[in-house]
Amino acid sequence: MKTFVRSTLALALATAFLPAISVHAQDKAAPAQITTAAKAARPGQKTADLLPFHATEKLLPNGLKIIIVPTGLPNIISLHIPVQTGSRNEIEEGKSGFAHFFEHMMFRGTKEIPADKYKDILTATGARQNAYTSDDLTNYHTTFSKEDLETMLRIEADRFQNLSYSEADFKTESRAVLGEYNKNSANPISKLFEVMRDAAYQKHTYKHTTMGFLKDIEDMPNQYAYSKVFFDRWYRPERTTVIIAGDVEPQKAIALVEKYWGKWQRGKVQPAVPAEPAATGAIYKHVPWPSPTLPYVTVAFHAPAFSEVNKEHAALRLLLNLSFGSTSALNKRLQQDEQKVDQLFDFTPDNVDPGLATIGARVKKPEDVVYVRDAILKTVAGITAKPLSDKELADAKSALKYGVIRSLDNTEQIASTLVRFVHYKRSYATMNQFYQLIDSLTPADLQAAAKKYLSDDSMIVTTLSNTALPAEVSQLPKLASFADKSTGSKLDMLVQKSALPQIRFKLVFNAGAANDPAGKEGLAALTAAMVDAAGSKERKIDEIKKALFPLAASFNGLTDKEMTTFSGSVHKDKWDDLINIALPQLLEPGFREEDFRRLKDAQKNALTLDLKDNNEEELAKERLQTNVFAASPYAHPVLGTIKGIDAITLDDVKQFWKQAYTKGALKVGISGDVTEAMQASLQQALAKLPEGAGIARIAAPVGKVSKGLEVEIIEKNTRATAISLGQPITVTRAHPDFAALWLAKTWLGEHRASSSHLYQRIREVRGMNYGDYAYIEAFPGGMFQFFPTANRARQSQLFEIWIRPVAPENAQMAIRVALTEFDRMVNKGLSKEEFEITRAYLMKNVFMMTATQDQQLGYAMDSQWHHTPEFTKMMRDNLSKLSLADVNAAIKKHLSAENLSVVIIAKDAADLKAKLVADAESPIKYNSDKPKELLDEDQVIGKRKLNIKADAVSITPASKVFAD
Repeated sequence: MKTFVRSTLALALATAFLPAISVHAQDKAAPAQITTAAKAARPGQKTADLLPFHATEKLLPNGLKIIIVPTGLPNIISLHIPVQTGSRNEIEEGKSGFAHFFEHMMFRGTKEIPADKYKDILTATGARQNAYTSDDLTNYHTTFSKEDLETMLRIEADRFQNLSYSEADFKTESRAVLGEYNKNSANPISKLFEVMRDAAYQKHTYKHTTMGFLKDIEDMPNQYAYSKVFFDRWYRPERTTVIIAGDVEPQKAIALVEKYWGKWQRGKVQPAVPAEPAATGAIYKHVPWPSPTLPYVTVAFHAPAFSEVNKEHAALRLLLNLSFGSTSALNKRLQQDEQKVDQLFDFTPDNVDPGLATIGARVKKPEDVVYVRDAILKTVAGITAKPLSDKELADAKSALKYGVIRSLDNTEQIASTLVRFVHYKRSYATMNQFYQLIDSLTPADLQAAAKKYLSDDSMIVTTLSNTALPAEVSQLPKLASFADKSTGSKLDMLVQKSALPQIRFKLVFNAGAANDPAGKEGLAALTAAMVDAAGSKERKIDEIKKALFPLAASFNGLTDKEMTTFSGSVHKDKWDDLINIALPQLLEPGFREEDFRRLKDAQKNALTLDLKDNNEEELAKERLQTNVFAASPYAHPVLGTIKGIDAITLDDVKQFWKQAYTKGALKVGISGDVTEAMQASLQQALAKLPEGAGIARIAAPVGKVSKGLEVEIIEKNTRATAISLGQPITVTRAHPDFAALWLAKTWLGEHRASSSHLYQRIREVRGMNYGDYAYIEAFPGGMFQFFPTANRARQSQLFEIWIRPVAPENAQMAIRVALTEFDRMVNKGLSKEEFEITRAYLMKNVFMMTATQDQQLGYAMDSQWHHTPEFTKMMRDNLSKLSLADVNAAIKKHLSAENLSVVIIAKDAADLKAKLVADAESPIKYNSDKPKELLDEDQVIGKRKLNIKADAVSITPASKVFAD
């Protein structure tokens, strides 16, 4: 997808201790000047800069800031353009959501480079592009080959200075924005944060979220004139930074920016964001949730704004993470020992203006909400009264340092990290200054921040539940009431040696959910969880987390249908520590009963709540997989079934561990600045695994080929309608037609790419939803990422079309449009031009799929599993040999637009079934004028016969899905 908005909680969890994107005041006019930021320490500075790069900065006369960062990594450049404009700048009442809206509109093109031409240029360069909006900024980012730098600067400069769109385009895009709001509506935490912020703020624009108020979004089609005002007001050079990172020559890059951006005119001084008055008392709000979910409780406090100079924000953020994060005593107590919650989190945003520091939990039982809230409040009272130890603070600083270094392993990540700090003052130095500030913190600083900000008057408590909560939850106790009143054989090892200091390893076992015994579905996933999240015989999981914390190290498991992978990551200086702390979890698991109960509950909640109840899109995709592969080892989700999880015992887990995790079933990979000693120590540790070949590999599952369209409608209380449809294919990466089908699905529906055909016909032209994609490999969790996660190799695959949620009245039409375009590809094939453009895109884009250290190792391990050459070489070699005839022949051979399994998540299932079976025309209404040719096409498509028989449509209540 060309654009996305990060939800508040998702941003919190994904960018821990990296400032959330924010705005800073405009720079005053200044002559052009160039400065160079080096990594060496400045005079009088206690610590060296964290960033290991030499950056060049220049401020142009029009106010535009340029930052060039050569990363030392070859071939790729990442261009980021943060604009100091977010939902914070939506100062007029009734006009919320416009910052995010322009993240969409910026892809509508200009008179010189219309949207189609713009997309063609991106496709020709093989670039990967996206954008996002936060409270405080909008960032546009593109990663591409270095030879395309001038092209990218030229087309980006054109759209920033000459954006052009009609009122019809404006109205179409406003529908897509509403579709994005609808897409997010199934997530209870999003609604909770929306209500919490609305209650916490009286005047400041942080009162509304980045998406904006629903009433404003619904009214957006009527605000065409205001949209011009908003863009003219905020999209100006003095609020914009051009960051160019990667394989770049600074002086040449600056010259190109000056050439294309130098004539952009400054704007006018804009009205200030209204200041928020001081809070005057605790607030309680409750959110009744219409669908089944576990209850949530959050405790928030008004918190200081981000600063690289003032210690308060950094101190409070660090203190709350230590007190409520994964290594905290409260986390151990509530999640592991007492098992009152299955999630405990903290989030202190890095806003330009004072934000909300939030602690939250998902509670297993409604009657425990008050207990959990009070446990949080008691911890808050405790940290204001007693300072941390020097060691706790030192460990936290160490984790921050190594954690940031670990993430800087590719150009895109380097640029993305830099943006989060640059936008405050449009300065490269901000990030280094922030981490120097962190390094200077003392326990007294943390305690002082707690005493100042964690008070009764600034507290907002919010709950969300589907059922009634105890009455006393609305009565907020004083913090003072919680004050303490008491005084073998050598294993084959794939080694990818590089200069990167971060060492990563993967242990891939040939065992997964397909090996679950009948009646114990979910056993493979639960066994893996008992390894990576339940400790070893020697140490409980909380002890392991605390030991790994100062190392910024990790050890995690991933289970799929036919493999389970354990991945470790640590700085090379801490290699021995990781081996001694983490590997015993695999070699000698703790297998404690309390951990088993906790993780069994968590897995069941992940299935019933996170998948079934709160994510219609992933539910439809997962159900399609299990329907197509019914009566095969793929016939249930990796998480299992409700009945299967309930039936699993701790003895079952012990037996599966013993059978599955053997030396004969293991493949090992390691990457980074790997030494012989590291390889030897890993070999020595893994020699303790049991002997044996492991569980026998299953025969390749045979999918069910539908006769015509076979539809399952899952009836669920949902605002929008999610659709997935597909058919089994025998093509995997080892198949000679893989490259041909990969090219075909890329043209039809490249994941998160606005240039793909389905996206253009359903989302762009008609504005029916948020996006539409196609796949020839399973892609669980696709809504959260650009590229598939490695180590999910399978012997059998599925061709799938994913139609993201549409308005219920448009469900039938969306299916007809998708089938029309799919049928066109199957029967007419790609044109020569379509083939050439898509192949050129993939020849470059394949490098993006393996850009990170973890991706490179993961794809290499998958190539071993498939017995194929290294992925990028294989794909480029095969793509270069492909002909148009090869691709069209493969489409004809493997795909059918007539025999498909369809899964739909809908509120009124009976009505939808009646419409599908009646096969009457399905008209679509637009809220703006459309070209006659599109309206004529709609009439033809709307009358397309689906020929669905009544007995080919089944209705399943959501409560019955994956039950047994």
